[in-house]
Order: sequence, then structure tokens, then C-alpha cells
Amino acid sequence: MPPNDKVLVLPAPADRCPFDPPSAYQQAAADGPVTRTELWDGSLCWLVTGHEEVRSILGDQRFSAEPHRPGFPFLTPGRRQLVVDNPVFLRMDDPGHARLRRMLTTDFLVKRIEEQRPAIQRVVDDTLDRMLAEGAPADLVTEFAFPIPSLVICQLLGVPYADHEYFQQLSRTLLDTTATEDAVFGAQQQLRTFLTELADHKRRVPEDDILSRLAAREDLTPAETVSSALLLLVAGHETTANMTSLSTLALLRAPEQAARLRSGETSAYTAVEELLRYLSIVQIGVPRTATQDLTLGGTRIRAGEGVLCMLSTANRDAAVFPGGDELDLDRDARRHLAFGFGVHQCLGQPLARAELQIALRTLFVRLPGLRLAVDEAELTFRTAMVIHGLDSLPVVW
Repeated sequence: MPPNDKVLVLPAPADRCPFDPPSAYQQAAADGPVTRTELWDGSLCWLVTGHEEVRSILGDQRFSAEPHRPGFPFLTPGRRQLVVDNPVFLRMDDPGHARLRRMLTTDFLVKRIEEQRPAIQRVVDDTLDRMLAEGAPADLVTEFAFPIPSLVICQLLGVPYADHEYFQQLSRTLLDTTATEDAVFGAQQQLRTFLTELADHKRRVPEDDILSRLAAREDLTPAETVSSALLLLVAGHETTANMTSLSTLALLRAPEQAARLRSGETSAYTAVEELLRYLSIVQIGVPRTATQDLTLGGTRIRAGEGVLCMLSTANRDAAVFPGGDELDLDRDARRHLAFGFGVHQCLGQPLARAELQIALRTLFVRLPGLRLAVDEAELTFRTAMVIHGLDSLPVVW
């Protein structure tokens, strides 16, 4: 990659509205859909910000998801430690990726998840009942947003919910972009040990859950079983929990739109698709490496060069979403890339959609007077995390 004086250094700090991508990424998008960037170790890669270009990369198998390839872009030392030592199918190319993903597809089919809606509704109602019984003020993050997806993924995966504080604490370390390599390695090893012991138990005493089915398979190694379970456990609660709290705050900022969701004038499906687009909680970029020379957005990318696909700026691309910096619950946001695109598109998206639709609609219907308990300026955001979110969200009703 030839030298160039204009190089954006990553990760860029958040310095604007917490719902928006960092201004450095916005400026890069204004300069063009493909921009040169410098990583923490001085290596260079391409920042891809346009919707068409991001979608093209994620759907093109000439871009590899495997972190062992030369040129693969690691945003921080901790991210390198995590993805290199934890070979999940998310970081594999086909056919290895397809082999492992296929073993989980049935559990996350839309039809299967739709059958789970009554159970998810019960979890939401019970969680809200407990929060209301304890009274206001309440921290919506710890008392509502996190318990719901944690309970659901624990039930589906077969992990005791009693251990949720333990694995949530370790998950936060794995997703913290400021965590050291040693901290990430330690958290990863603890979670792997926890899941290895649980999988061993499931082999002896199987139940009707995903981990039991994975552990019983003869075509999976114990390491593959644990890696798949680790991915589902971490992603299954962190993403939806943070989307729930951020979405709640976004709706509190837009009371007229929240009222339309509450009344049913705007469907929960349409509202959630727009919130997914607008918030784009994976803000650090999806990494890939080019395996062939090619041209993208008028820029020549060479084999062995890394790219970071910025879902957040792609989802604000005015060519696809006019007025995309504004939240509009009635927008047709179905082309958003919040779940990625292509063969690596998020496996659990039907579950995430169902949880968000049920949780947000129920929350605003049952608590029509929901409002912040503190000044918004006092809120702190998880800007150093892979999954963007709120540290806390004090509310009253």
C-alpha cells in the first residue's frame, strides 16, 4: 500500500452524539467510500464506509474472514488475542464456516424462533414485574435490558442462569477494546473452562438444549463445541441487551415516535428495523482481508490488504437511507446491515428481532410514563466496547 499523508488512525474516539458514528468515520465517509487507515501497530488497512461497498465486501468470498491471513486488520491487541486464539465459525471461510454454522441453523430458523415468542413474552413480563415491584427509580440496563436476553439464551443454550453475573463480567472483558492481551486471554480461558465442564456434564446428562445437542455430536471436536457455545453465549446477550437500552433512550428522546409504537400505529417490526439501522451497535468495523487484487469504490485493493467494513456509516448512507442521521420509525429500513450480510450474516438475528420487538413494545405499553431519572448529560456510554451501549439508564415511570 503506497504512502499517503492523509491517514485516519483507528480506533477513532466518540466525540459527538452517542448514537452517531464517531465524527472521524463520518468525515471519512464524506471523503469517499474507501479510505486509508492506520491501526494501533502502525499497519495500514482500508476503512470502507459506503453501504454499497460494505455490502459488496461482505457478500464477496474474495474477502476472507480468517484472522490468520497476513494483512488481517486487528483493531487492538486484545482483539487480536481474542480472534486468533478462539477459532469460531464467525472467523472462518467456507467450507469450515459452513460446516459448523450448519449445525446451529435449525435452532435459529425463523419458524423455530416464532414458536418461542410466548416464552420470550413471559420472560419480558416477569422481568418487568420484578422491576415494578422493586419500585422507581430503576436502572433499566441491569434490571430489564440484560436479564431478558441472558435468560433467553441461557434457556436455549442450556447454561444455568445462576451463573449470569460470572459470564457477563467475563464477556465484558472480551468485548473491551482497551483490555490487554493478558486480560482477554484470561477471560477467554475462564469461559472456555466453564463451558467445557458444562459440555462434559451435558454429554453424561443431556437435556433439550443447544449445548446438549452440540456435545452429543461425533463430528464436532470438544474445542469446536466450546467455541460455538462461547460465541452464542456472549453474542446472545450482549448485543440484544445493549440494543434494548440504547433503543429505549432513543425512544425517550423521540416521545412522538414512542407514542406511535405504544399505540400500534407503528409496528414493532418496523420500529426495530429502524432502530437497528440507526444505532448500529457494532461500531468498530467488520474485518476482512482481500485474497485477490480488485477494485472497490474506484480504489484498487491488493491481495493481502485488510479492510474494515463500517456498518455504522453504511447504515447512515444517504444514497440508501435519505435523512439517515435522523430516527424515523416509519422508515423502510430493511436494507440495513446491522446484522452484516452474506454467508456470515448474524445467525441469531431472528431471536434478536423477536426479543427487541417484544421487550420494547411491552416496556412502552406497560410504562407509558417512562422517563429518565437523571439529566441525560449524566449518562455514560460504553464507547470503548466492541458492542456499543450504556453503562446505566436510571428511569422512573
